[in-house]
Amino acid sequence: MTTARTYSKAMGVDEALDARPVVDAPFGTALIDVQKHRGDIVGLTADLGKYTDILPFRDAYPDRFFNVGMAEQNLVAVAAGLARTGTVPFATTYGVFATRRAYDFIAIACAHSNVNVKIIAGLPGLTTGYGGTHQAIEDTALMCMIPNLVVIDPCDATDISQITHAIADYDGPVYVRLLRGKVPRVLDPKTYSFVIGKASVLREGADVGIISTGLMTEHAIDAANALNAEDISAGVLHTPTLKPFDADSVAEFASKHDAIVTAENHVITGGLATQVREALYKAGIARPLMPVGIADTFVELGASPTLMVRSGLTSDGIVAQAHAALRLKRS
Repeated sequence: MTTARTYSKAMGVDEALDARPVVDAPFGTALIDVQKHRGDIVGLTADLGKYTDILPFRDAYPDRFFNVGMAEQNLVAVAAGLARTGTVPFATTYGVFATRRAYDFIAIACAHSNVNVKIIAGLPGLTTGYGGTHQAIEDTALMCMIPNLVVIDPCDATDISQITHAIADYDGPVYVRLLRGKVPRVLDPKTYSFVIGKASVLREGADVGIISTGLMTEHAIDAANALNAEDISAGVLHTPTLKPFDADSVAEFASKHDAIVTAENHVITGGLATQVREALYKAGIARPLMPVGIADTFVELGASPTLMVRSGLTSDGIVAQAHAALRLKRS
């Protein structure tokens, strides 16, 4: 573990941000450990092994690794075929290529047949500055619409490691967003435990409840600390599984707070904010809700941290929306 935190921009280029501890290639490292214990894992990529952290697995198990070339539809189809032989395929590519180019293959070859394929999707949201061609800003909404498919958005290295083990044990198709390279460790592996379909309360609060997913959970924790310093009691609920969605925990958490903020590295429409609104409506819980996420627009090219600031995907953005939600509550 090192001490210079980075997020990958794109194509293996990292941008240093602050001094939180990081773990190098947590997905690839965890997949090696999974194979040691199971023996039935195969790894695949669409010519993006270097940029999806699966190369450690390739180096450890070269006879169980396949590069299908720049052909994402083939990647998913081959993975579906391998799953029918009794292996557990982990197929890696960028999220935009998996969802936009291979959507029908995921829906029919994997989910419709309910085969045991794990799709690991890099460059989620604004973790790359390469613009609309590479930013997977609508991927979880698309994936959540497919029956039988589990959809997961990890927070950090701890999440990624535990998720890799959990989905290997799960019998069915799974889509996971990938944080790659030097990934921060935010959640304490001694106290945090990932379970498919379950949300985790990371902070208790009363005034504002922040419901977050993916890397925005790190910003949610920082925002809660900033709000608490203002004598505003802020709680944090981390929801790594977007499908099946833990609506019961969301409703219970929201009922304990005066106002709600959602935080996601994804377009607001069809994402976490939409699912939270639906959960609260079905539970009969009325709370002011302010979303933090990407607006209904393609995002320009630029450095990832700059794009996140412009889109409000920061702890300061969450704090601002928390104040707005509280003003609504008091009006």
